[in-house]
Amino acid sequence: MAQLATPSSFDVLVIGGGATGLGVALDAASRGFSVALVESHDFAKGTSSRATKLVHGGVRYLAQGNIALVREALHERTTLLQNAPHLAQPLAFVMPSYKLLDTPFYGIGLKIYDALAGKAGLGATEFLSRRKTLQYLPTVQAQGLKGGVKYWDGQFDDARLALALARTAAAHGAVLANYCAATGLLHEDGKIAGVHCEDRETGAKLTLRARCVVNATGVWVDDFRQQDGEATNRPVKPMVAPSQGVHIVVDRDFLPGNHAMLVPKTADGRVLFAVPWLGKVILGTTDTPRHDLDREPRPFKEEVAFILRESARYLRRAPTRADVKSVWVGLRPLVKPQDDDGGNTKGISREHTVLVSKSGLVTVTGGKWTTYRAMAEDVLDKCFAAALLQPRGPSVTARLRLQGAGPTASDHTMCDAPGLPAYGTEQPIVQSMPGADRSLGGGLTEGMVRFAARYEYARTVEDVLARRSRLLFLDAQLAASLARDVAGILHQETGVDPHADDFLALAQLYLTLPE
Repeated sequence: MAQLATPSSFDVLVIGGGATGLGVALDAASRGFSVALVESHDFAKGTSSRATKLVHGGVRYLAQGNIALVREALHERTTLLQNAPHLAQPLAFVMPSYKLLDTPFYGIGLKIYDALAGKAGLGATEFLSRRKTLQYLPTVQAQGLKGGVKYWDGQFDDARLALALARTAAAHGAVLANYCAATGLLHEDGKIAGVHCEDRETGAKLTLRARCVVNATGVWVDDFRQQDGEATNRPVKPMVAPSQGVHIVVDRDFLPGNHAMLVPKTADGRVLFAVPWLGKVILGTTDTPRHDLDREPRPFKEEVAFILRESARYLRRAPTRADVKSVWVGLRPLVKPQDDDGGNTKGISREHTVLVSKSGLVTVTGGKWTTYRAMAEDVLDKCFAAALLQPRGPSVTARLRLQGAGPTASDHTMCDAPGLPAYGTEQPIVQSMPGADRSLGGGLTEGMVRFAARYEYARTVEDVLARRSRLLFLDAQLAASLARDVAGILHQETGVDPHADDFLALAQLYLTLPE
């Protein structure tokens, strides 16, 4: 905050600390531009911590015929796995077949998926017998099972990857602040010149000036576009149609082993995932239009019912409401066609869009986690094309390893319970923290909390238990039981209120299913 308050002008100012904004900050900073990024809450507080945890090309986009999007995502998948092997790794998926023609039908499609990946492939697609399918998915519904198809994609820890992006950008000179809200745009002579901000901890107000302002606020981009339009007397048509994705977490014994299950077409045509992740299993996801933009959206009753009902059809032991450890919801910023009424999210583009307004406000939204790096590169290209910045060589992020990345992935997988491996090459630093040998529970130690406060921008209990550690998403009851301990350690480190009571109320939300 002290750096931001020092009067100066930045080359690039990013509003929004999710995957897209952090990717832009890293791309710009690594090219040598001066960069500032402000985030009104915590990094990855919104959509970017609520993904299905998959680094993927998008099998369902292949089915829709969107070859270009799939090819780009498959290329970016490999780049991400190489640049953050401690946080992103290959994962095998199995599609169980209950109709004789399903195996060849989906198998051929997935062979095309392999072909599109080319040298970036993670493993060959295999046609599976009934026996082999049961070997890989021992708890899958055996009655009527004909066989299956095995293919490869990736999985990752989304919030910790966002944090690695933030810290890597900072290592390249970017100035990033969470809990610093952009409250308004600064215009001079009809052109965007900066942003008015407020430190949400102290209430201090400051104005940041920049040659190029990037609006990377996800589902909230239209708020700033509207402000820009009003300041320059130009009407603005909303570009985002939010879609809600719900995820339910259950214990690992519902799907033991290190293979995920994908049902490409459930009873009503939707996709169902069962993904082993950090010692639990994620069931999901839904794709439901949503018109309000709540920071903590809650699942609709029918979404929870859909996930539990369809899971019961494909898993031998049916998960019930009582088995749910956590339920969380993400809002996807889908870019709608100009003639769309927002009523159906299936036909809305999953690709990203970059717009430059007449005043020079650069807005980027849409896309998905896997392609964050390519999106950032595209944003910089648009800034150059609009003469907001002078080019300084090509992007270097394709080969830029992120904070904590070692030469290779460890034997620890993303399916295993959380612990030290998530810190990659920084494990010795974590282990040197006071209290490193004191376990709080759920793989979290006192030393990890201190590391989060000193090196990872953590300010609140929620920052630690939702995003530095992922316990809120894995087991909300356990996370709640650790809140007071974490609050005490954080207060020692930061001297500010860690908002333990707010976290306890939030944890209750993650445990509450709609009646």
